[in-house]
Amino acid sequence: MLVSACGGKQALVSNATELSAAIASAQPGQTITLRNGEWKDVEILFEVDGQDGKPITLKAETAGKVLITGESNLTLAGDYLVVDGLVFTRGYSPTGSVISFRKDKQTLANYSRVTNTVIDRFNKPGRFEPDIWVTLYGRHNRFDHNHLVGKMNQGVTLAVRLDTEQSQQNHHKIDHNYFGPRQVLGSNGGETLRIGTSHYSLSDSFTEVSNNWFDRCDGEVEIISVKSGKNSLTNNVFFESAGTLTLRHGNGNIIENNVFLGNNKPHTGGIRVINADHQVRNNYLSELTGYRFGGGLVVMNGVPNSPINRYHAVKNVTIENNTLVDVAAIQLAAGSDAERSETPSNTKVTNNLFIATGIKSDPITAFDDVSGMVFSDNGASNYQTAFPLGSTDIQVEKNTDGLWQSKSTQHGMAKPALPVQLDQVGVDWFPKGDARSALDSGRTIHVKPGYQALEHALKQAAPGDVLMLAAGDYQVDRVLEVPFAVTIQGPEAPLDALSVTVRYSRNALFEIQDGGQLALRNLLIDGAESDDTAGNTLIRTSRYDMLNNYRLLLSGVWVRNLDVNHSYSLLKVAKSTMADEIRIENSRFSDITGDMLKLDAEIDDLGIFNADYVVLRNNQFERIQGKVLSLYRGGTDESTFGPHLILENNQFTDSGRGKRNQDQLLIDAFGAQVVTLKGNQLSGSGTVKIESRVGEPLYEIADNQWRQSLLDIRYRGEPVALNATETAEETAK
Repeated sequence: MLVSACGGKQALVSNATELSAAIASAQPGQTITLRNGEWKDVEILFEVDGQDGKPITLKAETAGKVLITGESNLTLAGDYLVVDGLVFTRGYSPTGSVISFRKDKQTLANYSRVTNTVIDRFNKPGRFEPDIWVTLYGRHNRFDHNHLVGKMNQGVTLAVRLDTEQSQQNHHKIDHNYFGPRQVLGSNGGETLRIGTSHYSLSDSFTEVSNNWFDRCDGEVEIISVKSGKNSLTNNVFFESAGTLTLRHGNGNIIENNVFLGNNKPHTGGIRVINADHQVRNNYLSELTGYRFGGGLVVMNGVPNSPINRYHAVKNVTIENNTLVDVAAIQLAAGSDAERSETPSNTKVTNNLFIATGIKSDPITAFDDVSGMVFSDNGASNYQTAFPLGSTDIQVEKNTDGLWQSKSTQHGMAKPALPVQLDQVGVDWFPKGDARSALDSGRTIHVKPGYQALEHALKQAAPGDVLMLAAGDYQVDRVLEVPFAVTIQGPEAPLDALSVTVRYSRNALFEIQDGGQLALRNLLIDGAESDDTAGNTLIRTSRYDMLNNYRLLLSGVWVRNLDVNHSYSLLKVAKSTMADEIRIENSRFSDITGDMLKLDAEIDDLGIFNADYVVLRNNQFERIQGKVLSLYRGGTDESTFGPHLILENNQFTDSGRGKRNQDQLLIDAFGAQVVTLKGNQLSGSGTVKIESRVGEPLYEIADNQWRQSLLDIRYRGEPVALNATETAEETAK
């Protein structure tokens, strides 16, 4: 034992047995130090009591050098405990939390703290096997200066639980943390922070969330879901995060001095207001593109006599001194329908500043009666709206922090500035941002034709590398596994003069594995020599859960002769896989017997889907017997933004009408929420069918040429009033 400077004892432990013994004998004021190195498969139960002013501390010998790996977790149970300097990585928790502030319902942590700690991609292996990384119970606990990055499986990153009286009115502090990028989950359950649950939402939490960074937290429509009362969320920065800070349940919350920087990234949102007695004041919201429930400022309609888990009406809310700059959508009485029919009441919108630097259309939409909302003393600059905002000629300028403010009046946020800097959150010894390699970010490896040349080159490649193929023929006799980001390309040439031909003999050419991304450019790919087996595919995803979202890019590619047997696909995906983007441009596809893009593995109608963006642009499709695209998102969940489907300037000829294509569909996009269909030419091809049953889908149909082809668009089973010759933009709501 070593005597510490404060008079207590310091124990240096090297394994789980020594650690358990040290915890069992620890006295107030003592520090237990974990020796540097890897601690694998350890479930740390930190159950002991310190005293006020004499906490018991569990810390790393060197911050960042104690790696908790494998099936591991940490449980705090007791009063006045401190955890400092650990890293959870290369593993997952065998229980429902990585860090929990209780052992069981009777044994909670109080007056305890976790600080200077990292959780890095510590995900369960199943994408939809949920857990919560950090679960706060008890009272008066603090979670600060921590680093949470790479949550990929379902479940909240950090949750405050109020499921017993001992965890209510808790006065927790969550401050100076870095919430790193969280990829699109494609399902409900992707919140970054949640305070409470609907069942206990009428209880007060008094949780303080302050001085945190939310960096590209894109899991779902709710970045933060507040489901309790009397919380304060102040001085936080939301950087390019898709979704909103949502006052989902509970009353009397304060949202103050937060900065939302969207930088015009799709679906970036601000603040969504539901329930009563909130104060939304002195916030700065800039370049937010989100709409509907993901808008820059959203005030919802409620359900009359609402059950606890639905939508309580907005009442007695004050929205004041906020600055909104180039916010694309301000939605009032949002969600109005037969159920959500109770409009906002006694709600004041006062002394806010509305600025437009580039957006000219009216961003304010009322979906129901908003006479219960009183607009007064607001200011606007370069703003076009029918709403009585007040002064409309406010002169504005950028201040020294690059944020917009009024030149002479007191409208909007007082002295706009970032409330906390990026280097003031998280830890200073672990990188911020997304650690995954991007396509085209590595070396260029030149490859010449030869026996197994492509196979050997792929084995030598590293993440981000580009395999530059010299002119010639490449024969592939095994399925090429793609475990990281890689690009395979030939010399640039017109489609009818491509100089690189790839042939293969198996039932697939590529398998994108977890962590993989693939770009193919300037290649002729011929499937005539592949296995004579039904159900082949050129590209497939892993059959197992893929935690990492992937990208698939094809450009200047000609794929032909996927017809040695029936039901041959270009791409076939498995359940629990998600593509951030499938982008196919300037390419040609001919003689394919199956559904070309099969993105329909999630058939459980839970709001889950397989691809967020599908972009087909400037392509030729000839003699595709199945569907060119089969995309499916079922269920009524409203917590996601996708799928997005963009079809522009494509030519479809004699496609979508094979004998096994029973519905004679060319495009089957069920559940797509955003659809652009522009400048396409369809000749002798099947029907384009787009159907949605949830939300407010956006359909843009323009300048398509239809010859012996049909368009069928439906919303909640009813046809949308479009016809195949319409060229104007249309929105279905």
